[in-house]
Amino acid sequence: MNGKTILITGSTDGIGKQTADELAKRGYNIIIHGRDKKRIETTVEGLKKKYPQVKIDGIQADLSSLRNLVKLSEEIKQSCPRIDVLINNAGVYSQKKVLTGDGYELTFAVNHLAHMLLTYLLSDVIAEPGRIINVSSIAHQNGKIDWNNLNAEIHYDPYGAYALSKLANIIFTIELAKRLNNKNITVNALHPGVIDTKLLRAGFSIKGDSLEKGAETSVYLADSEEVANITGAYFIDKKQARPSSICHDENLRKKFWDVSAEMIEAATGVKIAI
Repeated sequence: MNGKTILITGSTDGIGKQTADELAKRGYNIIIHGRDKKRIETTVEGLKKKYPQVKIDGIQADLSSLRNLVKLSEEIKQSCPRIDVLINNAGVYSQKKVLTGDGYELTFAVNHLAHMLLTYLLSDVIAEPGRIINVSSIAHQNGKIDWNNLNAEIHYDPYGAYALSKLANIIFTIELAKRLNNKNITVNALHPGVIDTKLLRAGFSIKGDSLEKGAETSVYLADSEEVANITGAYFIDKKQARPSSICHDENLRKKFWDVSAEMIEAATGVKIAI
């Protein structure tokens, strides 16, 4: 038992749940996040039975509501004053254009804006040394940034929206790593592989590799000493890979950060100040 705590968003099924299982096995205390109270309780109880030596907690929140995340972050801080690893794992793929209660396109809101906001809200309880891990996708290579269509104002394409959100994950990763360069907190992103999850079946109607395979790189980035001093990187199969060249455009990254922060502030009143 190592006494460290890991929060994993979207961890009541799929890759997130498998990641939680693997890290609990390694002695980490785990905070399970999900939307459905019953599934959270089932996941927490299942992990407690398998790994009674570690602490397993659950938190409920719908990431499509940015305003809910302010309340969620306060609940987390009250019950857990220190988080050693934050894994932003939750993700959606929507075949239809859906606007959240905040007025944002669902895929962009959940996959990017929610995790940017949650990371900021928890930044004062992320330990040093600490790690932030963002689950992206190789689909980011097909992501295109149209400043006039970030919120699907002009047109909506399911795959295009998903690819954009995954590109956003990596842009956020690299930019946050640079902004945290005075802290002992690493920020890295990963492609988990083409894994047999609900999202894959719903979005692409295909099957993929096992959940164990899908969790490997998240677990590696959370646990391995080999990456203790690596930050702002993108990983595939536990190895550094080169993301889309767009991610290395410093001016674009800064603009994307500012636009995202403005969207968050408009919905919540929270000003991202990192």
